[in-house]
Amino acid sequence: MSNVQQEIFEIIAKQAKIDIATIKADSTLKDLGVASLDAIEVIFDIEEHFNINLPNEDTDFEAGTVGHLVEAVQRQIAQKAHS
Repeated sequence: MSNVQQEIFEIIAKQAKIDIATIKADSTLKDLGVASLDAIEVIFDIEEHFNINLPNEDTDFEAGTVGHLVEAVQRQIAQKAHS
């Protein structure tokens, strides 16, 4: 597991008040019981933690998986590193 993935899982677990072991890359925030307003907080926390901005298309709470979120964060970090 990458550091980015581990840190995102920790943020989700803290916000959703769930065991980090229950989070899988193919889970959606909805599957994990994260309500829409809490999901927005998760995204804000992730953006703050990594000092990035996630485009709206990368924050699909219904169908987007945690794995997609990790990939989106890694893309933003890579783009930031190149600018």
